[in-house]
Amino acid sequence: MMRNVAIMRKSHYCWRKAVTKHPGNAFSRYQGRSKSSDFHENPDDVHHNDSYRVGAWNKFPDGSRFWKKTTDGNFQRPIFVAATRQHVGKTTTSLALCSGLKKRYEKVGFLKPVGQQHVEVKSENRNATIRVDKDICLVKEHFKLDHIDYEHMSPVIVPRGYTKKFVDGEVSLHTQIDDVIDAMEHVSAASDVVLCEGTGHCAVGSIVGLNNAKVASLIGADMVLVANGGLGSAFDELNLNRILCQHYNVRVAGVIINKVIPDKHEQTKHYMRKALMQAWGVPLLGCIPDRPFLGCPALADLENLFQTQLISGEEHRFRHYNTSDINVVTTSLTRFLENLRHKQSRTLYICHVTHCPTEVIFNLLLLVLFLGDDLIVGFMGEYHRRREQSETPFEAALLVCGRKGKYQLSQEVTDMLRGLKGAPVMTVGLSTHDAMTAIHNYTPKLNIHDTNRVNVAVDHYEPYIDFDELIRRTQASNSNFNEPGSISMEELRTL
Repeated sequence: MMRNVAIMRKSHYCWRKAVTKHPGNAFSRYQGRSKSSDFHENPDDVHHNDSYRVGAWNKFPDGSRFWKKTTDGNFQRPIFVAATRQHVGKTTTSLALCSGLKKRYEKVGFLKPVGQQHVEVKSENRNATIRVDKDICLVKEHFKLDHIDYEHMSPVIVPRGYTKKFVDGEVSLHTQIDDVIDAMEHVSAASDVVLCEGTGHCAVGSIVGLNNAKVASLIGADMVLVANGGLGSAFDELNLNRILCQHYNVRVAGVIINKVIPDKHEQTKHYMRKALMQAWGVPLLGCIPDRPFLGCPALADLENLFQTQLISGEEHRFRHYNTSDINVVTTSLTRFLENLRHKQSRTLYICHVTHCPTEVIFNLLLLVLFLGDDLIVGFMGEYHRRREQSETPFEAALLVCGRKGKYQLSQEVTDMLRGLKGAPVMTVGLSTHDAMTAIHNYTPKLNIHDTNRVNVAVDHYEPYIDFDELIRRTQASNSNFNEPGSISMEELRTL
């Protein structure tokens, strides 16, 4: 084993030495892939400064060809955003980065090399409907990135069953890589800087040979790692992802910590910055306090979660509700109405379908405006009462639970609720317990239709990010940080 380690160290030393002395020959296998006119010559200090410990791989044409020459003679690298795990705010961070970069560059390109959840859009170039990652639609439409087409923004989609096809040899690794490179060529040519959003943590995509760190290496990008607030656990997760970046010779330009407890913001910022610089020489680019509103699901999110639709109050689909304010209705109608009148207006109530026969429910519904004997209609009656008397706004919503085939609203009741056109009411084919659990475990995602949440997210995140430091760190001449990787770029297409 010791002999193998010695051979690996010697091989890596020889590779680094060969690249430093003969950069033109180190990757001869790939020279045919790049047109000489597309390959920007690196600054002298990158070619000949031996302290540029991880820079040798950037002679790889597919990567360094995407560096954009700046007015001051530097080369701006693509910026790749990856997280330490799922649900840490990577897309929100990418939106804020795109917003800030647009204030500093005329044309910002955006790319999600490998996506999972996709939507269908119209490609102007192809004049056809194509599939792209859902985040691509959000970024392109929100920032009006009209200089690039959907065709080149989401080159690889990994839907259900894709990984099996890849393992069975039905999908080619080389084709995937070519698709990523081709997309990057088009986006880079039309942009002053390119921002790439990864999928999950740095290792996501390994099963199909395209994890985030490897893709960043292929396109010559620097990595920005995003983690959730805290110190010890966040640092541990960052280190795991940093090591994979090292493995692929990807520079970590900086770290952004978000969802930090507001009372601990300054403390977290101070110690995380200190820890990052002491351990890795990497800056803390942003420390963002938590904004609970961004994690509050809208009714549209619940429609998506439960695969259902509002049966009334459709105009309130993008009204948000704090999951800590959910109330399960287990009391009488009188107590329920008292809650409606005294609790904060924007509360989500969950109740279960009554056990009464359909005919009785239907009759009660007909009489409820006078008798008020049913929770569902009592809810609607309170809405209309406030509306008629011009009292405080009624912003509550009602989730009616009941297992399909056993406890569920009759079609007559559903039609009646639709006809009332009042407060938001939604039916869910689950028990109240299962519905509550699903809501509490759900992480709402930004989407193109919920413009209010997108605007709030960008406005909240952007001021906390140091864009000047980000740009300084992602320019090719600023290269004296991070440790060397353990592999050569010649292995990229076979790993």
